[in-house]
Amino acid sequence: MSVVMRVLTAVSALAGIVLLLDYTHGDGGVFVYFTVQSSVIIAVVSAVAAWRPVPGWVRGAATLYSCITGTVYHTLLANPASPFHVADSGAHAPHNILLHTVTPILAAVTWLLIDREPVRWWYAAVWLGYPLAYLAFALIRGAIVHRYPYPFVDAGELGYGGVAIAALGFTVAFFLLGLLLIGLGAGVRAALRQRTRVGDAAEV
Repeated sequence: MSVVMRVLTAVSALAGIVLLLDYTHGDGGVFVYFTVQSSVIIAVVSAVAAWRPVPGWVRGAATLYSCITGTVYHTLLANPASPFHVADSGAHAPHNILLHTVTPILAAVTWLLIDREPVRWWYAAVWLGYPLAYLAFALIRGAIVHRYPYPFVDAGELGYGGVAIAALGFTVAFFLLGLLLIGLGAGVRAALRQRTRVGDAAEV
C-alpha cells in the first residue's frame, strides 16, 4: 500500500506538470511558479521513497510544500472572495486539478496514513527555508523582468511593504500548517499504537 500511494503521488504530480507544459505549448516559464516547483519536489521525493527509505523530515517538507500549493490555490487564488483572486481560464483543466487538488490530497493522505516516522515540531520552522527562498527568488526576478508569479508577491502593485506584510502572514500560516501535519501524524501514530495494544490484550 505504501508503494502504491507514493507512486500515485509521484505520477499525479508529474502528469500535472506534463499536461501543464502541453497546455502552455511547452512554455518553460511555468517552472517559476511555486506550484510547479513544489510538484517537482513531491514527485521526486515520493518516487524515491517508493523504492528506498527517505528521512521523515524530507518527506514532511515535500508534503508541506504540496499542501501549501493546494491551500493557497483554493483559499486565495481560486477564491472569488479573496483579494488575491486570479481569473484562470484553465481552472478546470486536468493539469490544474492534478497539481492543485489531487497531488496535495495524495501527499497529505500518504503522510498521515503511511509516513508514520515521528518528526520533531521544530522542523515546521526548518521547512520554511524553501518558501522564504522562493519569496526572495520571486522578488529578485520580478525586479529584473517586472513580472511576478503571484499577486501577493507583486511588489509593483503592493510595494515591498505590502509584500512584507503578506509574507509575514504566509510565514505564520505555513508554520502552523507544518505543525498541523506533524501533530496529526503523531496523533495517527498514537491511535494506531493504542489500537495495536488493545488488539494484543484482547488476544491474550
